[in-house]
Amino acid sequence: MKGIYQTLSGVCMSAAAFFLKALGGWDAALGMMFLMMGLDLVSGLVLCLRLASARTRSGGFDSGVFFQGLTRKLLMVLLVILGTGLDTLLGTSVCRLSIIGFYAANEAFSVVENAALAGVPFPRGLLKLLERYRARMDGIGEEQGGEEDVKIR
Repeated sequence: MKGIYQTLSGVCMSAAAFFLKALGGWDAALGMMFLMMGLDLVSGLVLCLRLASARTRSGGFDSGVFFQGLTRKLLMVLLVILGTGLDTLLGTSVCRLSIIGFYAANEAFSVVENAALAGVPFPRGLLKLLERYRARMDGIGEEQGGEEDVKIR
């Protein structure tokens, strides 16, 4: 029995080492992205428990929406692997860090959005700034993301 556990743990550690190598190694940026991804999942689940989710009709938990969110996060990780490959090919570290920075910021905005939907008070100026930035990221023109309030989606 001890041999099976050793073999299984060796296989798991080899898979983890391969996965981390494909991600370009563990660093603060990657740790921050995974932290933001986890916080987004937890804050989304808290919203579902409060029946305040903006992603479902009832505001409650929907396994399809949850699976869609997990799939998006998996695709983010795959894009980090793609960025790592591009950096290896180009001999730089710009692609990987750009991808990680973008998705970490996007996840942080989602956490703030979930907190706002849960009723956590925020300074009005900060909310407006974040809403304008989110509108620009989503491709809404400057004319809509300017002085008017843009609803957080």
